[in-house]
Amino acid sequence: MMALNQQIAQSTKLSEVDLAGYVINATKEVFTTMVMLDPQDQYPLSEPITTFHCSVTGMVGLAGTYTGILSIHCPKPLALRITSNMLGMDVEEVGEDVNDAMGEIANMLGGYVKQILSKGGLDINLSIPTVIAGEEYTVNSMSDSDCVIIPFIEASDRFLVGLKLQKEG
Repeated sequence: MMALNQQIAQSTKLSEVDLAGYVINATKEVFTTMVMLDPQDQYPLSEPITTFHCSVTGMVGLAGTYTGILSIHCPKPLALRITSNMLGMDVEEVGEDVNDAMGEIANMLGGYVKQILSKGGLDINLSIPTVIAGEEYTVNSMSDSDCVIIPFIEASDRFLVGLKLQKEG
C-alpha cells in the first residue's frame, strides 16, 4: 500500500485525478485477487448516476480525518458472477450470499482507500457495509463533497465504483 501522500495531508480538496486513481487501483486489485476478474476502467462520469435498475449496490462509509462513502453498483448478472467466483460455486439468485459478497467487495475497496488516505489506517474508520438490491432504487448521499464515479467493463457488463470524500477540520 502507498504511504500517506504529503499533498493529500495538506490539501482540503482532493483532485478528481487522485480520487479516480485510488478507485481504479483498488477495484483492479480487489477484482483480480478476490474475484478472478479483470475489469477495464473507463473515463470517469461527469454526472453521478443515482437511479439503478435490476442492480445490487454495496456501500461502506468512511469516518475520521476524511468522511465519505465508497459504493459499487453492479447489474444483477454481474453481482451473481462476482459472488459465484468469490464462493467457488454457482449462485443463481440474489440473496444472502450476494449481499455478503457485495458487502465484502465494498469493504475491501473501502479498506484500500482507507490505507492510502490515512496514517497507517489509524485515523479513518470504516462502517459495516450496507447492501441494497432491487428492480429500481435511488441512492443519494452527501452533496458537498469531492466525488468521482468510475465505470468499469467486465465482459459485457458495466458496473460503477463511486467515491465521495470530504476532509474534516
